[in-house]
Amino acid sequence: MNNNTLVRKRYAAERRFKAYGLGAIVITAAFLAFLLIDLVSKAIPAVFVNEAMLSVTVDPSMADPANPVAGDYLGMTKKALQANFPEITTRADKKALNGLLSAGAADVLQARVIADPSLIGQTITVPVALDSNADLYLRGTDDGQLSDKQKELITALKDKGLITHGIAWNFFLNGDSREPELAGIKGALIGSIFTILITLAIALPLGVAAALYLEEFARKNWITDVIEININNLAAVPSIIFGLLGLAVFLNAFGIPRSTPLVGGLVLSLLVLPTIIIASRAAIKSVPPSIKEAALGVGASHVQAVFHHVLPLAVPGILTGTILGVARALGETAPLLMIGMIAFIVDVPGGVTDAATVLPVQVFLWSDLPEAAFQSRTAAAIIVLLVVLFAFNALAIYLRKRFERRW
Repeated sequence: MNNNTLVRKRYAAERRFKAYGLGAIVITAAFLAFLLIDLVSKAIPAVFVNEAMLSVTVDPSMADPANPVAGDYLGMTKKALQANFPEITTRADKKALNGLLSAGAADVLQARVIADPSLIGQTITVPVALDSNADLYLRGTDDGQLSDKQKELITALKDKGLITHGIAWNFFLNGDSREPELAGIKGALIGSIFTILITLAIALPLGVAAALYLEEFARKNWITDVIEININNLAAVPSIIFGLLGLAVFLNAFGIPRSTPLVGGLVLSLLVLPTIIIASRAAIKSVPPSIKEAALGVGASHVQAVFHHVLPLAVPGILTGTILGVARALGETAPLLMIGMIAFIVDVPGGVTDAATVLPVQVFLWSDLPEAAFQSRTAAAIIVLLVVLFAFNALAIYLRKRFERRW
């Protein structure tokens, strides 16, 4: 076999290898695009909503100007809806009509009257939330939950021009709810942010300090070898084990309240600490030894050489490890279930010691509910989780690039 034949075979093998790599990238991109398109298509119903625009008379007999909070605003809303169907007189038909309204149908009306009690006695036009089944029917999705009479009534409202289509701000501004049309992600989003901030505040300084000590100050003996082996093993431990550890230590031993961002952050900090230590050690080790030797040569102490020269150069690599740790912590569910963050939390947390849940747990809770409307909210919550993850990553990448330009 001559040299030309061998060369052609090598080039052919190289072309095949490139083709295999390109094919792998195309297949991966296709799966990713399919996933994103599927999520977005399922999430659209959660972002947009159909509402009824009703002219509601704020009856002074049903709302006291001295105490507007205690008014019967749902009753006013039902009366306004029934005013559009004077032909409905039977109890069964009225029940079917009122069943088109959400349990929070009067929330906007109540908020406006409380903010401005002078509206009592006037007739105002307000958006009224519809039941999730009525909303789905207006989208063309009939899941069989509406009766024939209710379908007729909701179609009549649409024909009268009383149905509007807009952005579902409740999804972004509300906490969780048993009613799909009222359920939102604000509580879970704030809980996730609090939890991740606690995780970073604990894991990042401890991880960097441990990496610096092991790499620059600790003596190389069997004790440090055992520590290094255990750190590497901890990075591969299933996350639910850390949940059991948090349950035994932070909840049972220390008595920290369940289902709070504080205990969630403590548990997740244990989870990501080995990852940050390993990545930080690798970043410190990658700094050329000549940097530290030059600092020592001009009279700097060992501590000064490490903290003034080695550590700043290792920051980009440390931030890379932090990105990996945050990405893992942000998507974890199992350890948080063990410490009670699966609880049904309606209120938005105001601090790290308030009861809260996080986005992955919220996705888990909604995905297990039978109502069809919760499926779209599950997909929308996943997209929000991805956006939060991308935001953390973008911040870390920005900081990394900034430090890289400095040196």
